Amino acid sequence: MKPKIEVRNMVITVTFSDQVDLNYLASKLEGAEYAPQQFPGLVYRMKKPKTSFLIFSSGVMNCTGARSIKEAKKAISQMLNILKKLGVKVRKPKMEIQNIVATYDFGRRIYLDKALQLENTEYEPEQFPGLVYRTKKSVVFLVFGSGKIVCVGARNVKQTEEAIENLIKKFKRIRALK
Repeated sequence: MKPKIEVRNMVITVTFSDQVDLNYLASKLEGAEYAPQQFPGLVYRMKKPKTSFLIFSSGVMNCTGARSIKEAKKAISQMLNILKKLGVKVRKPKMEIQNIVATYDFGRRIYLDKALQLENTEYEPEQFPGLVYRTKKSVVFLVFGSGKIVCVGARNVKQTEEAIENLIKKFKRIRALK
């Protein structure tokens, strides 16, 4: 049985051009924020779907805020159409998921002291109320006694699901679930 995870955010890198004039874009793109002395990219927030873009002069942009691949593709397509209308030379985009943030609720409490038996765990409740568990495949979990977890670092939804399924098995094996 696959766990019911909720994707909360995806970070996707899109290579779409060879060069972009950010000063020009900032002057033409309503609502854009560009302060090169503070950050080298232009920030643009889209209302529907609710996503944000960091656009760099190199022709690469990051899309954040999408909760599914479908939503991300829609937002990226809209952004590329906006850029084309503003005269930016847009080539066929190359998209790559960099990170997925997802949540899962066990529906019952977790014994964090028992979860410490797992390798690569950190738990300092005076500093942070959750246990940090790092897998060997660069996925990191924030595990809370309430039974809720946050999963970060996966690069696709299947990897997220597999990591959570493995965590469930490990928690059952060490009897960390109340």
